[in-house]
Amino acid sequence: MSEHTITDIIAPDLNVLFCGINPGYSTAHKGFHFAHPGNRFWKVIYLAGFTQQQLKPEEEQRLLDTGCGITMLVERPTVQASELAVNELQEGGERLMAKVLQYQPAALAILGKDAFKRAFGKNKVEWGAQPIFMGKTQVWVLPNPSGLNRASLEEMVEAYQQLHHALEAKRMKSD
Repeated sequence: MSEHTITDIIAPDLNVLFCGINPGYSTAHKGFHFAHPGNRFWKVIYLAGFTQQQLKPEEEQRLLDTGCGITMLVERPTVQASELAVNELQEGGERLMAKVLQYQPAALAILGKDAFKRAFGKNKVEWGAQPIFMGKTQVWVLPNPSGLNRASLEEMVEAYQQLHHALEAKRMKSD
């Protein structure tokens, strides 16, 4: 499966643009971001405070009402992200940077440390805010919500809450 109908959920000036690595086969088949039943994205962003209720993948367009969006580094579906070649991730990183510079969300949250390192040629990366900006957009690296990730739900929610709290503090400062 190389074709799918998943498209970016994006608009100018979002609070955060979440960037997944690439769609899994199940997600690509269903046509919505993070649609595999084992993926914890929708639960994590709800528990972290980004949404007022837990959305279903087919309700993904409602994310725009919350100031959130979704994109992906690589569009090619795979069983596991580790199947992606470095050049695919690097090309995806270039496309992502152009997209971020066009839309300028307050934060870009790349969901996966290894993918971020490979896409942007970084050696050492810690979770959380990065010392990198794309225009006015601060880059964050958060745990991938895939069911294949060994991080617990609590660890993921805590990492995503750090971003949510930082965005709230930034908003309060500018008011």
